[in-house]
Amino acid sequence: MPTSATGSHRSGAVTGLRPVDPEPVLGPTEGRTRGRPGASRAPRAQAASRRAASGSATTRAGFTLVELLMVVAIIGLAAGAVVLSVPDPRPSVAEDAERFAARLSRAREEAVLTNRPVAVEATVAGYSFMAFDGARWSILDEGPFGPETWTAGATVEPSEVRILFDPTGVAEPGVVTLTRERNSRTITVDGAGEVSLNG
Repeated sequence: MPTSATGSHRSGAVTGLRPVDPEPVLGPTEGRTRGRPGASRAPRAQAASRRAASGSATTRAGFTLVELLMVVAIIGLAAGAVVLSVPDPRPSVAEDAERFAARLSRAREEAVLTNRPVAVEATVAGYSFMAFDGARWSILDEGPFGPETWTAGATVEPSEVRILFDPTGVAEPGVVTLTRERNSRTITVDGAGEVSLNG
């Protein structure tokens, strides 16, 4: 019968079809990941960016040779400035000369006050004082008349000189020049026993 044949045909067609699997249900995260192209590459890109930033920071933390040389030069200039600003602990030539001139004047006074000749002997090492007691010369080593040495580095011209003051205050003239590092002072004693400092 036509109706049966048709029904049988439809039944066979339905029976021969493969069942369709239901579409899987995606979770919230999976749906967002699959729905955006390239979303799975985002974490890798972020990690690469962090590594690049870290590498740049490491590079910036170093110093170039030019920078190191500049630092060394600055340190050298600063050290030189400090050395130049430190005063010389030694007395200056001017101080040596002033002290010597003052002691010469004091020796003249001693000769007048004690009524005896007083002599000053200066050498390259320093100077000392002597007094004549009528029989012999004796070294004076008390008060302002103790022997004195020149400051280290000072030179004296002439290398030996003797200046004598008699009881009246007059003197045998003499000249002493002190020099150190291009600085000079000249001490002069004239015939009247007057002491002067020049330079």
